[in-house]
Amino acid sequence: MRSTFKAITAGLLAIVGCGLLSFHAPPASVSEAVREKLVLQADSFITAVKSLQKAVDQTGDKRVLQQRFRSARLAYKRIEWATEYFDPLTARQVNGPPVPETELSGQVIQPEGLQLLEGLIFPQVTPSSKKQQKALVSKLASNAQEFRDYFNHATPQDWQIMDAIKFEVFRIEALGLNDFDDPLARQCFKESAAALNSAGEVTLRYAKDDNGPLNGLFKKATQYLSRKVAFNSFNRAEFITRYANPLTTELTRLHKSLNLPDIRYNRLLNQDAATLFDVNAFNRNAYINAPEDSATVQKIALGKKLFFDTQLSGTMTRSCASCHQPEKAFTDGLAKNIDVTGKKTIFRNTPTLINAALQPAQFYDLRAASLEDQAVDVLSNKDEMHGDIKLSAKKLWKDKTYQTLFAEAFPLKNRSAIDTAEIKNALASYIRSLTALNSRFDLYMRGDKAKLNQAEVNGFNLFMGKARCSTCHYMPLFNSTLPPRYMQMEAEVIGVPKSPKSKIIDPDPGLFAIQPHQFNHYAFKVTTVRNADKTAPYMHNGIYKTLDEVIDFYDQGGGAGKGLNVPNQTLSPDKLQLTKKEKQELIDFLKALNSQ
Repeated sequence: MRSTFKAITAGLLAIVGCGLLSFHAPPASVSEAVREKLVLQADSFITAVKSLQKAVDQTGDKRVLQQRFRSARLAYKRIEWATEYFDPLTARQVNGPPVPETELSGQVIQPEGLQLLEGLIFPQVTPSSKKQQKALVSKLASNAQEFRDYFNHATPQDWQIMDAIKFEVFRIEALGLNDFDDPLARQCFKESAAALNSAGEVTLRYAKDDNGPLNGLFKKATQYLSRKVAFNSFNRAEFITRYANPLTTELTRLHKSLNLPDIRYNRLLNQDAATLFDVNAFNRNAYINAPEDSATVQKIALGKKLFFDTQLSGTMTRSCASCHQPEKAFTDGLAKNIDVTGKKTIFRNTPTLINAALQPAQFYDLRAASLEDQAVDVLSNKDEMHGDIKLSAKKLWKDKTYQTLFAEAFPLKNRSAIDTAEIKNALASYIRSLTALNSRFDLYMRGDKAKLNQAEVNGFNLFMGKARCSTCHYMPLFNSTLPPRYMQMEAEVIGVPKSPKSKIIDPDPGLFAIQPHQFNHYAFKVTTVRNADKTAPYMHNGIYKTLDEVIDFYDQGGGAGKGLNVPNQTLSPDKLQLTKKEKQELIDFLKALNSQ
């Protein structure tokens, strides 16, 4: 189960379609040539789907079905750069997750498309699913036609095309190297090569230099992806540092040199980001409700003071920092902290606040859509702080220091009180200031190869490959905010037990308590593993004290793999078969993700 949450509106992202190239007659513009080529590629996708449809209708032969399925996926990958950017709703129907998704509004989106179909014909064809196969392929054919119609009437803009191309390279880095959307067909490198080659054809029309650096970069990256290499042996670190990073850097340079319209909009991955690892690649203000909510120096200073002030609690004894302690990476080192009365424990483990601004929903059950909502939830929670933000505002106004700080952070004429929204925004602004993507891993990815040793590099490759961590903890944020659009966050069911040796699942219902659909039972937000070395104990209930225990849990296939009854587990119950050395290398890598 992956639960999807809209974080920012599609707005300018879903503007209009465009396409690819390779024309001999001079078109009206490069973008028009791109659009016309995309129409042709949509035709190719339609043809591939029809061929698959014929196989489903006429034969149950596994070899034929699987071969035509793989061909259909390759045809889709050649237009993925455009469909995902310009027509994301149809793209989700074609290549969305094979499990139900729930919107923040509560709307349920049922699975369909290639990923769901894959499960019916890999590793073996399921004869009893013939009717479902036919229905899925029929809908897939309709979606393919929708792509063609869309591109046939689109009016692409050059700046959008360039943005979409760079997005596709980022998508390949974060999702394309780990069988994220083809876990059974397992041709991720071949599909990534097809997607990259298609993106390269578009780019070279703009570059206008067949012998230029971009041509060479696209060729070398595609060749690297096309080598015969086992999934577990592919060197993701080398591909990203030697090929992907230089490629997106050069794409950024080309975009700037074209002097295209500089159209901006608020999003998590900054439009100027040359790589996923740039110092300022991610925008800590991406998920604000309005421009005036952006963090400022004055708001951060005020928010920091409030964060450590016990006046915000009902008992005047607890502050935000009581549970989110800076020296413990803004956690508390406890499985579950005690409540504000000191008589019982609170419901869940305390998560880190470092990089909390880089996710579109807060709490393990994703119930808060902003850091402001998160702040007021904690302040008013009877177990956590049991405060009253309106009363706190009145108390703070009596303090001359706070009067000055609020006046500086929120300049108003004739101020006579503190607004509760200002308290929430100040606290949220301080949390936004805790964004830190400066680990040794980040420095390594920025070019300083001395920052990681070989064991740590091996650990990264395991994380992205054999250990399958990156299919939920997406690089480079290593949380579940889905790249590269970063507009939705996912929850997963992994079957965490009540205690380390228990065969009973923890009774906490997770997302189900907020959105009571059966598939949401025991679903929790996938938290970041950045700073994991400093934030023990782990899981929503804090049952695992060490990273070794966490890795053993996943190595065994989560709760279901350990024998718990978790029929809706979304984590594969298959054992990873990690060696002792590989487990240690994974831990070595996780320690390299500590913020500096």
